[in-house]
Amino acid sequence: MRVIAIASQKGGSGKTTLAGHLAVAAEQAGRGPVALIDADPQGSLAEWWNAREAETPLMARSSATQLASDLERVRALDIRYVIVDTPPAILDTVSQVIRLADLVILPVQPSPHDLKAAAATVELVGRTGKKLLFVLNNTLPKARITREAAEVLARYGTLAPMHVHHRTGYASSMIDGRTIMEIPGSGGPEIANLWAYVDHSFAVADPLEIPGNVIALARA
Repeated sequence: MRVIAIASQKGGSGKTTLAGHLAVAAEQAGRGPVALIDADPQGSLAEWWNAREAETPLMARSSATQLASDLERVRALDIRYVIVDTPPAILDTVSQVIRLADLVILPVQPSPHDLKAAAATVELVGRTGKKLLFVLNNTLPKARITREAAEVLARYGTLAPMHVHHRTGYASSMIDGRTIMEIPGSGGPEIANLWAYVDHSFAVADPLEIPGNVIALARA
C-alpha cells in the first residue's frame, strides 16, 4: 500500500480538488482500490465524497492521533493507494501525515505569493526525508508566469511535467461529488496524465529527490 499526502501551507491551493481527482483517476486507470482520508478539520473532501454516487474511491475514517493505526487497518483491506488531504497550515496533523506518507504532493499556483508560501511545506518534507513532488495548479498554459513558476520550482525539487490547467469544471464538478473526468466534454486530460506519472514514480528506483537547500525557496 502506498500513502500519498497532499499538503500545502497555503489555503486555496487546490489540495482537496486534487486529492479527489487523483483518487478517481487512479480508479479509472485500474489502480484501485483507492481510499481517501480527510485529515482537514474543515472536512471538504468528506463532504465531496458523501455527495458522490459512485462507490469508488473509498473513504476511510481517521484522526491525527490514530492515523498510524488506521493506516494499518486500511492496509489489511488490501487497499493499493491511500490519498490523504491535509489542513492548510503547518500543524502537528500535517507533520504526522507527512511522516507516514510515501510521497508528498505539493500543489502550487503560479504566483509569487504561492511560491513563497510553499517554502514552509518544502522545509517540513525535507526534514522528514520524504519524496516530494511539486504540481503546478490552476495554470494558464501560455502565461509567462506559469513558465516562470515552473522554472523556480524545478530548481528546488521534482516538478510534475504536466500542469493542472485553470478549468471551471474542476470546481463545478466537486459540488455534487464528481470530478471533471466524469462530466462529458469538460476536459481535464492532465489529471489522467498526472496520475500515470505519480503511479509510475513508485515503480522506478528513487525517482523523486528532496532538494538540499530547501530554505532558498523562500527567497526565490
